[in-house]
Amino acid sequence: MTRARSQQVSLSETPYYHCISRCVRRAYLCGDDPVSGRNFDHRKQWLVIRIKELAARFAIDVCAYAVMSNHYHLVLHVDLADAESWSDEEVIKRWTALFPSNGKLIETLYLNRKSKTAQKQLHKKIEEWRSRLSDISWFMRCLNESIARRANREDECSGRFWEGRFKSQALLDEKALVTCMAYVDLNPVRAGITDALDSSDFTSIQERLIVHAKQVKNRSYRQHRLLTRRAAKHLLGRQSASRQSRLKSLSELPGVSETSPPLPISQQSYFDLLDTTVKALSLLQDEKEKALAVMKDKQSVLGDLNIGTRSWLKGVTKFHRYYAHAAGTEPSIINFHKHRIKTGEKFKHPDKWIRGAKPAKQLFGT
Repeated sequence: MTRARSQQVSLSETPYYHCISRCVRRAYLCGDDPVSGRNFDHRKQWLVIRIKELAARFAIDVCAYAVMSNHYHLVLHVDLADAESWSDEEVIKRWTALFPSNGKLIETLYLNRKSKTAQKQLHKKIEEWRSRLSDISWFMRCLNESIARRANREDECSGRFWEGRFKSQALLDEKALVTCMAYVDLNPVRAGITDALDSSDFTSIQERLIVHAKQVKNRSYRQHRLLTRRAAKHLLGRQSASRQSRLKSLSELPGVSETSPPLPISQQSYFDLLDTTVKALSLLQDEKEKALAVMKDKQSVLGDLNIGTRSWLKGVTKFHRYYAHAAGTEPSIINFHKHRIKTGEKFKHPDKWIRGAKPAKQLFGT
C-alpha cells in the first residue's frame, strides 16, 4: 500500500534517511545494457556530479552514496538548523540557482516592494523555498528529474527513466546509521563487481579514500594507485566544488538526536572496519566460521557501536530485507510506528506486528 511521504519521514524522530531509487523496470540504464548492448557508465558520473550540486544548495548532507547500473542508494542527513539560519537573500540565491526561471518572480516582487501585498507574497515564497531546501522529496525530485531529462535527450526518446517513487528508510539510531552506510558502501562488493574498496567506483567510500590519500604525505602503493584512477582525477579536478558538497568525515556527523554525541567511530576506524568486512564477505558463503574469525580483529570498534560480529555481517548483507520504513533498535522502531499512527496512518492490527522489530531485536538488542 502506498504511504504518504509525511508518514515515512519524521524529522522529530531522526534527521537521517536511507533513500533508494531504481531505473524503470530495473533496466540497466546506468551501466551495461544487455538489451541494446550499449554502455551507460557515464550516467553514473552524471548522478555523482548532480548529487554534489544539490548538496551544495540544500540543507541536506550526503553521508553515503552508491551508484549502481540500475539503481542508486543515498544516506542523507537533513540539517534544519542550517536552513533556519539562512538569510532571505541566501534562500533566494540557493533556490534560483536550482530554478533560474523563478528569478523573474523575485524581480517582479522586488520592483513592487512598497506594496504590502508584494511583501507578503515575497515572504511567503521565501519561506516556502526554505522549507523545500530542507525537504528530502524535493532533493530526490531535483536529482531524478534532471538525470531523466538528460538521459532521454541522449536516447532521443521520452517516458519514465525512474520508477515512480523512491524508497526511504528512517535511520533511528547510530547503530542503524553506521550499518546502513556500510551496506551502501559495500554494494559493488556484494554485487561481485569488485573485491576492494578503492576500486568501488561511484561510491562514497571510494571518494573518502581518495580525499584521505590526497592528504597523506607518505602514501602507500595502494594510495598512489587509487589517485591514478579515473574517478580520483575527476573528483580532485573539481576544485570549484563548494565546501558543502564534500562528504563529511564520520566524526563530523552529528548524532541522531540533539542530545546524542557524534558517531562513536573515527574515519580511519571506518576504513579499517570496511576493509576487514570485505575480506569476511569473501569467506561468508562457504566458510562462515572463518569469516567470523576475520571480524574478531574489529570487535573493539563494533563494541563501541554495541554491535555483535554476527549482527554486523547480517546487517551489511541483508539490511534491505530486514527493515521496511525504519531501521534501528526494537524500541526505536516501535516508537516510530506509533508516530505514524499519530499522523493518521491506519493499521489493521497496530499492536500485533511491526515489520523490522524482530530482526532489530536480533541484530541490535534492546
